[in-house]
Amino acid sequence: MKRALKVASVLTWFNLIFWGLMTLFVLLAAPVMGIVALVGAVLLSAIPLNCYAALQLHKSIRRPEIRLSHQTPVGIRFIGFVSLFFGLTTVMDQVSNLQQPAKMLTMLKESLPGMKGLEFMTVDTVRIISVVGLVLGLAVVVNVILNFRLLRWYYLVHQSDAS
Repeated sequence: MKRALKVASVLTWFNLIFWGLMTLFVLLAAPVMGIVALVGAVLLSAIPLNCYAALQLHKSIRRPEIRLSHQTPVGIRFIGFVSLFFGLTTVMDQVSNLQQPAKMLTMLKESLPGMKGLEFMTVDTVRIISVVGLVLGLAVVVNVILNFRLLRWYYLVHQSDAS
């Protein structure tokens, strides 16, 4: 379990920083983009919130004298499922983009005709962006699954201590 805790800690910090910054950027874009960006930021904030709850779990596992709050497991489970949904959606979207990058590039250029810089995008650029998105989605999925396992292990250890 020590290896799972180390991997989960690294992924948790990475996801907390990256997705926290992404949420902040979406919030900053809200005055320009409107209510859609605000709703997106609220939904996207599930990933950093899950990471924060996971850090509390990791602290309780490393130092058993620090008890886990009664709200933290609920946060890990409920917000974890929302984060898992976002992660799986990202993975599936990027796999689709990797399967048909030319079609994705055509759709992108058609949907954003006035955007500068899109005329320089190539199929290889779409592939690179898709691979990065795939890695980011997998980081979220693996982190949530590891934290679910660590929470279950935490309960098993504390249940056996109580007996």
